[in-house]
Amino acid sequence: MPRKLPPLNALKTFEASARLGSFVLAAAELNVTPGAVSQQIKKLEDFFGRQLFIRRNNQLLLTDVAIAVQAESSEMMDGLARLTQRLLEGEVRSSLIVSVLPSVGVRWLTRRLPEFLSAHPDVRIDLRLEEDPVDFFRNRIDVRLCYGEHLYPEFVTVPFVRDGVTVLCRPDFLADGRVDEADPASPRDEDLIHVTWRTGFASYPTWDGWLASLDLPRRPRRDLGHTVDTSSVAIDLAKAGCGIALGQPMLAAPELAAGQLVAPFAHRLALQYDYCAVHTRANDRNPTIRAFVAWLAASPDGAG
Repeated sequence: MPRKLPPLNALKTFEASARLGSFVLAAAELNVTPGAVSQQIKKLEDFFGRQLFIRRNNQLLLTDVAIAVQAESSEMMDGLARLTQRLLEGEVRSSLIVSVLPSVGVRWLTRRLPEFLSAHPDVRIDLRLEEDPVDFFRNRIDVRLCYGEHLYPEFVTVPFVRDGVTVLCRPDFLADGRVDEADPASPRDEDLIHVTWRTGFASYPTWDGWLASLDLPRRPRRDLGHTVDTSSVAIDLAKAGCGIALGQPMLAAPELAAGQLVAPFAHRLALQYDYCAVHTRANDRNPTIRAFVAWLAASPDGAG
């Protein structure tokens, strides 16, 4: 529904008249005649259907309605004045509201975001960690980072990386023989960390799927191991030595680089879907959003 607004030139004239307490002074500030000011005030009174000013002994008094209009119009004009000053002084910054899956946000995006912000110093990020689905319009989201191209079919979807999963554990699991690098089936059921994926993530690999992809018939017992509901928690538990995770190297890159975690087997099972950047079609021409999505598409996957 289109906004119903009063005539803005008349509102500007009213604000000056109310602030200065005089049609003559308002006319001088606006560089128009007092008669033109009177015409604009009449136009605004006709729009609201209410009297705005009372003339008494050369004074210009505001009616109750005018007092309410003055409060809102003054705030609006002050805001426009501040915006104009920032524009003229080159201080305006672009805001970017980014919604992202919690694990990807905490373990991938926040590590890479400084690179984008360094290249775009005028951009200010509003980062929101949340699960799908999200309401783009109600929450004014500019870009959503999600798993899969199927979640928001009515929007523009740009894939930027496809990760995989592999076995992740602390080095001491190899040293004490709990993991045999020559035998992918060697981890005990008691040491396995399982992830119970939320709705929409059924395509994420499980231990059963990883072993089956190696033609190993073993079916681990979930009740003997740990179970968490996010991949980032699985990685945290593996880092703490609580077990062996089937995790994404993309999300565990810092721990792998520091030697806190190792990937004892070369086999990696690819995820079924890409991680994608999603935005509304109306934002297709927004330069900040286009720059952010292009940066995502050009980013390495963080796994190496």
